[in-house]
Amino acid sequence: MQPATVVNRVPREDLPANLKTVWDDAQERHGDTTFVEVMGNSPDLLAWYKDEFYAKIFYGGRVPLRTVEMLRLRLANVHGCAFCVRNDTTAALAAGITQEEIDHLDEYETWAFSEADRAVLALADQMILTNAFGSLDQNLYVRLKSSFTDAQIVELGMISAVLCGMAKFLFVYDLVERLDSCPFTPPVSQLS
Repeated sequence: MQPATVVNRVPREDLPANLKTVWDDAQERHGDTTFVEVMGNSPDLLAWYKDEFYAKIFYGGRVPLRTVEMLRLRLANVHGCAFCVRNDTTAALAAGITQEEIDHLDEYETWAFSEADRAVLALADQMILTNAFGSLDQNLYVRLKSSFTDAQIVELGMISAVLCGMAKFLFVYDLVERLDSCPFTPPVSQLS
């Protein structure tokens, strides 16, 4: 389902120069610029998301890029954001995750993933929006601790929280196309 946000969209020609390149990238990668155009109403928030969260924490934090890409892709797949899945799959492949691993994300506990990957994917499943009772219990902590420091475990949780919060924002504001598997499809009464 294509996004149909009610929020005013800022046309490309009215965006600040730095957002025009973001708009161009979104158009090239996804053919959908809804997110950028809506964020054009508050460019400082998009700058924070890109420059502070992504540049400093996601790409520049303590956790290896391959690991955070696997975490992000699992969240995107479960949440059903088509925009995110396309982007995150490309990024995951570039970070060294194989297509075969991507194809087996749903079977992470039984397929040939490393224990570190399994633990991170199990954490993602605790953080997803559909798991209202998710928990970092002692067993999951021990699994994570065998491959990650406490600082990395906290960072993985914070990255997950920001990504899940963004997913909720994207769906509530109807800024992205949803996969058929998306559990966050509005009721038919809201679609007209």
